[in-house]
Amino acid sequence: MCGIVGYIGINDTTEVLLNGLEKLEYRGYDSAGIAVLNDEGLNLTKVKGRIAALRESVDASNHATMGIGHTRWATHGVPSEENAHPHQSSSGRFTLVHNGVIENYQDIKKEFLAETDFVSETDTEIIVQLVEKLYEKYENTAEAFRQTMKLLKGSYAIAMIDAEDPETFYVSKNKSPLLVGIGDGFNVVASDSMATLKLTNQYLEIEDKEIVLVSRSQVEIQKLDGQVVERTPFTAEIDASDTEKGTYPHFMLKEIDEQPIVMRKIIREYQNGDNQIKLDKDIRKAMQDTDRVYIIAAGTSYHAGLVGKEFMEKLANIPVEVHVASEFSYNMPLLSEKPLFVFISQSGETADSRSVLVKIKELGHPALTITNVPGSTLSREADYTLHLHAGPEIAVASTKAYTAQIAVLAILAVDTAQAKDLTLDFDPLQELALVANAMEVLTDQKEEVEQLTRDYLATTRNAFFIGRSADYHVSLEGALKLKEISYIQAEGFAGGELKHGTIALIEEGTPVVALATQKNVNYSIRGNVQEVVARGANALVISMKGLEQDGDAFVLPKVHELLTPLVSVVPLQLLAYYAALHRDCDVDKPRNLAKSVTVE
Repeated sequence: MCGIVGYIGINDTTEVLLNGLEKLEYRGYDSAGIAVLNDEGLNLTKVKGRIAALRESVDASNHATMGIGHTRWATHGVPSEENAHPHQSSSGRFTLVHNGVIENYQDIKKEFLAETDFVSETDTEIIVQLVEKLYEKYENTAEAFRQTMKLLKGSYAIAMIDAEDPETFYVSKNKSPLLVGIGDGFNVVASDSMATLKLTNQYLEIEDKEIVLVSRSQVEIQKLDGQVVERTPFTAEIDASDTEKGTYPHFMLKEIDEQPIVMRKIIREYQNGDNQIKLDKDIRKAMQDTDRVYIIAAGTSYHAGLVGKEFMEKLANIPVEVHVASEFSYNMPLLSEKPLFVFISQSGETADSRSVLVKIKELGHPALTITNVPGSTLSREADYTLHLHAGPEIAVASTKAYTAQIAVLAILAVDTAQAKDLTLDFDPLQELALVANAMEVLTDQKEEVEQLTRDYLATTRNAFFIGRSADYHVSLEGALKLKEISYIQAEGFAGGELKHGTIALIEEGTPVVALATQKNVNYSIRGNVQEVVARGANALVISMKGLEQDGDAFVLPKVHELLTPLVSVVPLQLLAYYAALHRDCDVDKPRNLAKSVTVE
């Protein structure tokens, strides 16, 4: 969940590294550091805190044309200058940055490094110290690096500098994302192409357990056994301007506002010339052949999967199970005879999901990835991919990627229903177009939602979200959004479940946000609202036009009932945004979190 950037070329590397790290700060921001190498030696700067603090500490006059940088999300060891990357070997010759978790670092420490004095609490320092130890044996940096990689177990993306070799980066990865960018007279290394898009849009994918030697003019990919691999670069299809905030104060607000555009882009990308939904024929066949779909996801993507389950079961008559990725890996249920696994991940790099993918591929089961990053690990390793077309999402709290996931799941379910000759009572693309219009109306009602935030959430320490049917799934997402960026203790519940214990927590003035967009349970959720109001709750009811009642705080534009999760979540996103804003929280970079969860 950390960010890596490296540069070797003809220009000064310091600003390149700092700019790249700023683009990767969504991956972690507990601490940061850079190391640059020039004729005078290696210069290392590390700080606890954000890239802004690193920028203030760096000596900009220290000109160099080679360097590596890192922004950290802490796993082993508290956020501190000592635990910040890059880490160095005892002699200072080798300097290394790392993303991931080395599972056997304690074993390596005992077997190879018992005599070594360590300056950090990290698993990363074990790697660079081991390189130095093995260099004593092999007297060759590439070989010492290769042998070190053979000993590591776990996940890693690594870039290393040898202070006595100013012409080469030593790079390797396993389970964690890392790319090599190809330039004219320079090359770069990055966790995400967004970090270096202003320099190049040509990138080489690195597969697990490969060694890459990167110089100014050449990139050589090798297997662990030394076999050279030829690989063609791909073009990163991202507009660099999409990674900028523009006139917005925060990325999150920009990304909430982009949701109508994303809906329309999804419609455009998934329709044919006859204005009908089009999907790859192999994906359609996989959906037709399966007897049960297993959706694997985490966090916000898991909540999208719960909505997707309703689509697939109600529209396509396919049984669906939705599982939390981190639990499925260690507690796999009995599978059906013809399962299809659907992995939902904004980044396509979620480590818990990839762990499941590896296991089910070993069992020979087909897999489909739904992701915003087509060239990501989950996309490459699955049999099929559906792209979200949401554009870069920078804010840690997901908004447009969540609604894009729901829209693509709806399209997948509709396509399957049509392939099975099932009758639909609505035009899916037309209804998605109406959703885009409704989203646009909602994003124009910011002032109204901000006032609701002041009225209901300004001083609270906790809040509850309730709903039934599809509204329950959205309530989970609304609670997650509020807690992750405003730090208000928030929980989402099925409306009928509060009275089975949790209603004991309702006190005078406790905010309860209730969703009422489903006709068949409208009276039921209204009853649940009365139950909490009777205990002193301050109820904020968000209803769908046609189902509204006197006293409802906010009424949504009417859309097809199955697609209400796409619109009901928008005011919840804005409630979370304004709650965080009025509490002076860092909206885009909430504490303890990172965007791309690449560790298990």
